[in-house]
Amino acid sequence: MNAVPGDLVQLAAEDLSLFGRDVWWLVVLKAVFCFAFLMVMVLFSIVWERKVVAWMQLRIGPNRHGPWGMLQSLADGVKLMLKEDLIVKRADKVVYVLAPIIATIPAFMAIAVIPFGPAGNEVSIFGQRTTMQLTDLPIAMLYILAVASVGIYGIVLAGWSSGSTYPLLGGLRSCAQMISYEIAMGAAFASVFLYSGSMSTSAIVEAQEGRWFIVLLPVSFIIYVITMVGETNRAPFDMPESEGDLVGGFNTEYSSIKFALFMLAEYINMVTVSAVSVTLFLGGWRAPYPISSFWEGANHGWWPMLWFVLKVQLLLFFFIWLRGTLPRVRYDQLMKLGWKVLIPVSVVWLMLVATVRAMRNENYDMSEIVLYVGGGVVAILLLSFVADIFRDKREKVQAAQAGAAAAEPFDPLAGGFPVPPKPGQHLAPVPRRRPRTERELIVSGGATTDNDREEG
Repeated sequence: MNAVPGDLVQLAAEDLSLFGRDVWWLVVLKAVFCFAFLMVMVLFSIVWERKVVAWMQLRIGPNRHGPWGMLQSLADGVKLMLKEDLIVKRADKVVYVLAPIIATIPAFMAIAVIPFGPAGNEVSIFGQRTTMQLTDLPIAMLYILAVASVGIYGIVLAGWSSGSTYPLLGGLRSCAQMISYEIAMGAAFASVFLYSGSMSTSAIVEAQEGRWFIVLLPVSFIIYVITMVGETNRAPFDMPESEGDLVGGFNTEYSSIKFALFMLAEYINMVTVSAVSVTLFLGGWRAPYPISSFWEGANHGWWPMLWFVLKVQLLLFFFIWLRGTLPRVRYDQLMKLGWKVLIPVSVVWLMLVATVRAMRNENYDMSEIVLYVGGGVVAILLLSFVADIFRDKREKVQAAQAGAAAAEPFDPLAGGFPVPPKPGQHLAPVPRRRPRTERELIVSGGATTDNDREEG
């Protein structure tokens, strides 16, 4: 018989028997904790964002509600709940009401498979030993992808059901944005699956015991960070709700609690994608290197939850930093980045990762792996260099053609209807008839301005 590679043995022997053995009240307690964790993180993130952006812009920020203004987001939520709830006359009422619910519920569901601590029975809750995770699945990451894809329907349906033009445009933008960025996100996930040998979130964290995947797979981490900003519709990719050209976007016709649900879904998605990024690339609940090197108990007990929350807060600060730093990109730039940059780079990187893993499973020497990968990278750079040369030559030819066209007289009515000039072409000056009588400058105090100069 042929020898079975070690990764396949590990995948076949994957043990998730620790999950699903909790008593019913402990499952309910964990579910309530996940809900409360997301709500507290949202309330804190809103205040923190306003404080950090105010600090960046040399402003004070919220400082009235609670100590240091920490209850500002809670006051905003109460205000939105007490505002009058309106339903647009032309709206499809059933879909109009369901849209914010569809956008919010999937945002809560993804946190169910995120590990806050080790897979073993590390902690005791009211005398019951349990894992620091609600549940886990052999295909937990596919579950997260599916849930994230369902959540985008809330924005699309909100724009369509409002019966208005600009919300519809915002909903269509979100649909195109989701399609563009989820392909690259899936390719970034696939690289992690190849290295960890599993789609289970707890198994992926266990595979990072030696080195975090941000060191092994830096390109996947960069791609996922860009795509998670696009998936959450945050600046500079907040096209579906760009206030400048869509007057608020998909949620223009919403008010009161339904508007608050959309804002809640946005911030919950920020926390969720940050938690996924921590799980896949930043070691999950594991303590950072300097701490784990001299403190053996840093990854046991309740301490892993502290490291996990700190890493999530670091990524949330990254979201806020982007919003306070970068301007909103144009829609064509957003699509170009997704289709022409992220997807090709992610596919090529996935092929390289798969090649390295296949050669390692065949027990090739590490020097040969580096040689093959280096040769592939050089070949790709060479091809891109050749493509740039041909692109420059084509642009020069087009510029020469534009110059030749500019030398020819341009007639805007040559085709029977007026057309604008092409780049490099100029309209002939329009002849104007001289006035029959010269116009006379009329000023106060006479026909001349000598008296004004004397007074000055």
